[in-house]
Amino acid sequence: MAQSHAKPALITDAEQSRHEQLRSRQIRYGVMMGIRALLLIIATVLVMAEVPLLWLWLSACAVGMVVLPWSAVLIANDRPAKKQHRMRRFGASKAEEPEARRLDSAEAKVIDIDSPGDATP
Repeated sequence: MAQSHAKPALITDAEQSRHEQLRSRQIRYGVMMGIRALLLIIATVLVMAEVPLLWLWLSACAVGMVVLPWSAVLIANDRPAKKQHRMRRFGASKAEEPEARRLDSAEAKVIDIDSPGDATP
């Protein structure tokens, strides 16, 4: 029987490792910079071919060559969003807290070291 060499199924909701995140951002940045270089080559070919409406094509290529580096840096520096439950950790109202974490004042026991009734001889 032949064994399949497919990736194992991901059965956890854990985030990607930092190395995997960095690698995917590097790949996206490289692809976007490759597209920018391709736009420069296309602009050069269009100028040499003297196509009609050259000003329109060159301006479209120029806009792409200016916008792509800016967006590539933003995308490359952007990390994946954190999980929703981790972001609501602080500042959550009592209505949003789980039942196990709430303590009513009747159930809470206060231990006071200075209290005379608790002292043992």
